[in-house]
Amino acid sequence: MKFIDEAIIQVVAGNGGDGAAAFRREKFMPKGGPSGGDGGRGGSVHAVADRNINTLVDYRFARLHRARRGENGRGSDCYGKGAEDIVLRMPVGTVITNTATGEIVADLHRHQQQALLARGGKGGLGNLHFKSSVNRAPRQFTLGEPGEEFELRLELKVLADVGLLGMPNAGKSTLIRAVSAARPKVADYPFTTMHPNLGVVRVDHDRSFVMADIPGLIEGAAEGAGLGHRFLKHLARTRLLLHVIDMAPPDPATDIVHEARVIAGELRKYDESLDRKPRWLVLNKIDLLPEGEREARRRALMDGLGWNDRVFILSALSGEGCKALTHAAMEHLEQTSAPAAEAPSDL
Repeated sequence: MKFIDEAIIQVVAGNGGDGAAAFRREKFMPKGGPSGGDGGRGGSVHAVADRNINTLVDYRFARLHRARRGENGRGSDCYGKGAEDIVLRMPVGTVITNTATGEIVADLHRHQQQALLARGGKGGLGNLHFKSSVNRAPRQFTLGEPGEEFELRLELKVLADVGLLGMPNAGKSTLIRAVSAARPKVADYPFTTMHPNLGVVRVDHDRSFVMADIPGLIEGAAEGAGLGHRFLKHLARTRLLLHVIDMAPPDPATDIVHEARVIAGELRKYDESLDRKPRWLVLNKIDLLPEGEREARRRALMDGLGWNDRVFILSALSGEGCKALTHAAMEHLEQTSAPAAEAPSDL
């Protein structure tokens, strides 16, 4: 199924039913008095998070979600029936925003979490409520209240512990294939992933974490260039970023340093909190280098980057070095229960 991570919908709650003005007219109750019942409550619109759904594609085609109005009240003290609520099931990680005000209505970050999107109107009062000692035969009643109506933006933010970022063709898709059961498209020609891919990385029998392959970034992504800007938001929930770099370009001293600085700059421009997240360098494609040249190139790159944090050298294609990376990531996640706030790097 195509990955859809944004949609705009209209939610309309039902109006309340009108109250009734009626009087009892029974043979043995000549002074029965007012008997108009209240109107029923209008249906509300709710959202609920469902971990079995992973896309917002349904809401691209069904934009209007309208609840029914409550029934009107009737005579003989009969109250109108309330309308049923509408429940919209959405993926875990969906953020719901009011398009008119920009206010976040709900952040569905756990399974079965519920949120009220539009409240149904209250039913009107029947004339039996207006009876008093000086008003024995009231003819007053009230109309039902209108239900709420909103235009909402739905944004799906991928829930992952570890996020892969890097330029197109850095080998992120190959890496997530190597360490998980996810099967994103890979090829021997340059291209970029079109949507995020999630994979569960199982380190031991009862130790695992979720890794997200975020589509490749390019320079200017934070301002809207390329596809990367659409998916930078998916990194907001991750606790560790793995910056995947192709360490075998023709001119590594220039190409890799420039690429690393571009990625760091795009993170900083989009959201400074992303730049403060723990970020490890993953130097990929060592299989393209002679074995005796790998360490020398790693040292040269570290000197050029001024990088003092953790660095991993691996080949996602052959699997060499992947186990060391996944075990280190698992240990880091177990030691940090919340996203760390580290100082920005000098890149």
